[in-house]
Amino acid sequence: MMLLSATWYALGYIAGLAAFGYMARRRGIATAGVWMLMSAGLLGGLAGANLTQLIITGSPGKTLLGGIACGYLAVILTKRSLGIVRPTGDLFAMALAGGEAIGRWGCFFGECCYGKIAPNLPWAVYEHGAFRHPTQAYLAVAATGVFIVLWQLHKKPLPENALFYIQGTLFCAARFGIEFFREGPTLFAGLTLAQLACLAGLAFFAYKMMDLIGKESAPSRRAPIAAAS
Repeated sequence: MMLLSATWYALGYIAGLAAFGYMARRRGIATAGVWMLMSAGLLGGLAGANLTQLIITGSPGKTLLGGIACGYLAVILTKRSLGIVRPTGDLFAMALAGGEAIGRWGCFFGECCYGKIAPNLPWAVYEHGAFRHPTQAYLAVAATGVFIVLWQLHKKPLPENALFYIQGTLFCAARFGIEFFREGPTLFAGLTLAQLACLAGLAFFAYKMMDLIGKESAPSRRAPIAAAS
């Protein structure tokens, strides 16, 4: 099972890299600098996923939310050091969704991130001594749905980074809901730490999306005045 789990994890990384490369070529920015951003995001995400898990639980493992946050920070810092100013979030949006859609099956076969006990559930799986919600499969299916949405939108004339904010919003919303079926302690108001992080993520992505919409619509509001002058 461990070999099967590792295989799915590897396929997830490959899918993420392939999605990133596809979007970079489609946007015409498949440069060495952009691939350095991909490397920074990957390494920062892996380090953050492992470090966050260790700090929070005291045991080895990975947490995707910590990986995304640290990967995002690594990309921002690398962009500044390289002088890259063009938005690149959409490249990572496709990579994150595609990678999780496949990689989560590694969690399924590795029996981590498991769900609450549900003995009467028709599709329950036997893990850790009981029949449980297959929350790893829920997360994989949700990520697949997010990827499909992004695929339908990526050829439309959306402002740059819109796909990234859409992906983040959908990911946080899906993860928040699925957390109710996952095994784990609650911290505040019956919510887990992951759910609190998802609420913060939803606020962040909503703010960034509204700011992006405002910037896109501002020129059209000023256009009549400029024409009149």
